[in-house]
Amino acid sequence: MTWVLILLIAVAVWGIMAFVLKLPRTGWEITGAALLFGISGYALQGHPSQPGAPQAPVENAKLADQTLIKQRQEMGSAFGQGQSWLILADALTRQGQYGAAADVLRSAIAKSPKDADLWVALGNALVGHTDGVITPAAQFAFQKAANIAPDHPGPPFFMGLALAQTGRLAEARTLWADLLARSPADAPYRADLQERLARLDSMLAEQAQMQGAIGGAPGGMPPAAKPTQQ
Repeated sequence: MTWVLILLIAVAVWGIMAFVLKLPRTGWEITGAALLFGISGYALQGHPSQPGAPQAPVENAKLADQTLIKQRQEMGSAFGQGQSWLILADALTRQGQYGAAADVLRSAIAKSPKDADLWVALGNALVGHTDGVITPAAQFAFQKAANIAPDHPGPPFFMGLALAQTGRLAEARTLWADLLARSPADAPYRADLQERLARLDSMLAEQAQMQGAIGGAPGGMPPAAKPTQQ
């Protein structure tokens, strides 16, 4: 009975490809041969009566930071209508499939080029795809989002994060300090931004001290790294 069902499915698949999807006649024979080849392989190696043994999923080593995904979701949703695309892109990102997520977002942007949330998500996917390196394409995506929605907190936040990850601390601080200064007091991301900015200030202070020690002069905090006013 199982083999009858398999053959019926194969015939149905062939029929759909030939008559519904309009497969050219020149491809009918090779398509049928491919289906028969697959059935033959299953006949030789398949074990339909063997009980299943579920395996734990193999995780990609480049899994996304769940906190950052949540952060982007909190910063978005009010600046565009591409939520269905973002859900799919976030799902791919959680699996570490940044390239696939970027492809999905490019398709979404082609349909909704004025959606700032999509541009922010694209920038994040491109940064993730290059292991944290901010490329011209990612920078363009963040800048495009900022141009579309100047009040959107996502572009400066994630642009600053990418800059910080590549060692461009002073540039990152400038973006974050400006974002904090114009953020509403009840913004859900404000506390996290303050913490990140404080850590950045500490890193800049340590960097200045090291440079001062190497140069034989006492290190001091550069003007760009003054303590954050909260």
